[in-house]
Amino acid sequence: MKSPKITYCSLLLAALVNLSLSVQVYGDEVLAWGMMRTPGQPLNGLSHIAAGGLHSLALTTDGSIVAWGNNEYGQATPPAGNGYTAIAAGYQHSLALTSDGSIVAWGNNEYNQATPPAGTGFIAIAAGREHSLALTSDGSIEVWGRDIFDQTTPPPDSGYTAIAAGAYHSLAMKLDGTVDGWGYDYYGQATPPTGYNYAAIAAGAFHSLALTSDGTIVAWGSSNDGLATPPPGDDYTAIAAGQDHSLALTSDGSIVAWGNNDYAQATPPAGADFIAVTAGHEHSLALKSDGSTLAWGGNNYGQTAPPAGKDYIAIAAGRDHSLALKSDGTIVAWGLNDQGQATPPAGTDFIAVAAGGSHSLALKSDGTIVGWGRNDDGQATPPPGDYTAIAAGQDHSLAVKSDGSIEAWGRDDHGETIAPPGFDYTAVAAGYYHSLAMKLDGAVEGWGRDWYGQATPPDANDFIAIAAGDHHSLALNSDGAIEGWGWNGNDNEDGQATPPPGTDFVAIAAGRHHSLALKSDGSIVVWGRYVVDQTTPPSGNGFTAIAAARDQSLAMREFVCRFLLLGDINNDCTVDLYDLHLIAGNWLSDDDNATNLHDLALVAHNWLIDCYTNPAHSACVPQ
Repeated sequence: MKSPKITYCSLLLAALVNLSLSVQVYGDEVLAWGMMRTPGQPLNGLSHIAAGGLHSLALTTDGSIVAWGNNEYGQATPPAGNGYTAIAAGYQHSLALTSDGSIVAWGNNEYNQATPPAGTGFIAIAAGREHSLALTSDGSIEVWGRDIFDQTTPPPDSGYTAIAAGAYHSLAMKLDGTVDGWGYDYYGQATPPTGYNYAAIAAGAFHSLALTSDGTIVAWGSSNDGLATPPPGDDYTAIAAGQDHSLALTSDGSIVAWGNNDYAQATPPAGADFIAVTAGHEHSLALKSDGSTLAWGGNNYGQTAPPAGKDYIAIAAGRDHSLALKSDGTIVAWGLNDQGQATPPAGTDFIAVAAGGSHSLALKSDGTIVGWGRNDDGQATPPPGDYTAIAAGQDHSLAVKSDGSIEAWGRDDHGETIAPPGFDYTAVAAGYYHSLAMKLDGAVEGWGRDWYGQATPPDANDFIAIAAGDHHSLALNSDGAIEGWGWNGNDNEDGQATPPPGTDFVAIAAGRHHSLALKSDGSIVVWGRYVVDQTTPPSGNGFTAIAAARDQSLAMREFVCRFLLLGDINNDCTVDLYDLHLIAGNWLSDDDNATNLHDLALVAHNWLIDCYTNPAHSACVPQ
């Protein structure tokens, strides 16, 4: 049996570590772990959505869960599997209901809000700021988590059909259309109006909503930003309440929003094909009829940006922003952009990128350097010249010239821009306040702040790569072993300067308190302080490049992209008339009562799976 046709493409796996935001995007090529700041595009194949404090969840049509956004407590790292039927997102924790009626929870568990009761008789879930609710099959309610305002003390009745959780209050709707509320009631958010026949409920931080059976909306609780004044009309079909904004879905599939709009969270997209809405702390999500999702509002942790991207050849991670260089020489940037550091220049002639604290650099094919972002100390204003390598520190920059000398510019509080003389340098690395340079003979020199010995490299001349973290340094030996020096945590407790043993490493990267290494088999090893999951890399091999920033990491992986001949019934690597006959004349496309090459041409697009446009297909697998 012949093998399918194989081609290769490089796909970016943006692993922005700051929290284990385990994102597997169907139809895209990004894996992520950490406090996500990523480029975005709609996700497809979804059936339910949920917006948390600063993270988002989506349930796919196959019952698996996708998550993105703030992952400081693992709230955006959902469990594997595809037997889930419902999801709920709290401020820093998440819940999922399984097909057997049991509950799974993850994320912040300081108040046991992510420790659900055992059992399999649950039919609905809801997540508040620090408490959680579940509805049982007999209509009774179970609540767990923080209880400073009795929000975990539900009414003892049964016969409830729906539940909702606000910041510190809870709601439950009964079969007769009445609603009960309990918990924090300073603004009256836990005291629903009577005299209505309710059909749906939603709880914001300090306000509540209900949809009546006649399609109108009732609001109560905080009146800040007009929260207690819902839009008029009787054609609403769904509601959602965020921190201090609200959403409603109309019968024609359009979205109406009101309340606080500081982050444009109350400015929904136009269109009339939406089927569901959900509201988070400062962001909103909507599900479309085609199974895709759109997000808008606050995006400080990537909560409105499902990951996407492909065709990358190099990556760089800054303090709170990231850069990626594409094979066509263009640059993509994402993350914090308060200084313009994530707004790269246009052009197709870039060959290298570097990301600093709040500035960025790019090396062009003609040897010149372009800088952008924060420039208080001139760190984004490179001197003219013919350069071969670049590096960006917190507030300073380095470059190697074509004659082997070093140029340094930017902030110089600790001598970090006073480079050593000489013309035999091949590489540079920039830390927070220190700098490193590697010489042609494999020796490494350091300068700048040296409080922890981070600018005093080992006396050796067999190094082939260097990396500088905030206050520690790494070097890769020619035999594949790693050496580390500098700050290692109090009493060496963090260990970022204590690399793992072994001689099969091929690349290194250093963040604030963590370090990365790429092995010869394409797998990643991480060590150092575990703050927000930056020491938990994605599993597997096939990775080709790594980068580390303050509390985040990036990794690029190569995929094997196979073009699968779906019509090749007899596995001869061609789709021909014999295959057409084997499928019993189902492709009589031109109605001439004959199965011929014309029919083949008419249906060929159904048989060719292009991994560039459909990389999630089973034919497209990691290298």
